[in-house]
Amino acid sequence: MSESATKPRPQFRNLGLTDLMSYRLPPAAKASILHRVSGALLFLALPLVLVPLFAQSVQSPETFAAMKEWASSPACKIVLLVLMWGYFHHFCAGIRYLTLDLHVGNAREPSQRSGALVTGVALALTVVFGLKLFGAW
Repeated sequence: MSESATKPRPQFRNLGLTDLMSYRLPPAAKASILHRVSGALLFLALPLVLVPLFAQSVQSPETFAAMKEWASSPACKIVLLVLMWGYFHHFCAGIRYLTLDLHVGNAREPSQRSGALVTGVALALTVVFGLKLFGAW
């Protein structure tokens, strides 16, 4: 009998949360996970936040004024900031996936760079529009 046949095979067990926190994911994997998170966020926010806000804003001038006052609160601005990040990330990652579908940047290094670029651009857009939202100018 050969030596390789007598070696015990490695066992793979379920991972715990502490194991998952120690993994170092590449930028493309982080962009992919955040793309799913941002898509779920936007999907859930549509009927719960965006449609009611829009419906109230077009009802009458009085309800628009009430909605505008409510939207100027810091808590609402934080919610809107998170939704802006979700939109920007989902949009940028969607463009990345369209280019990958066209077989542009499928190699390992360009894919990692584009994943990091998506995350960086989405955060930069969120900061710029967040500053505008909070009245920096």
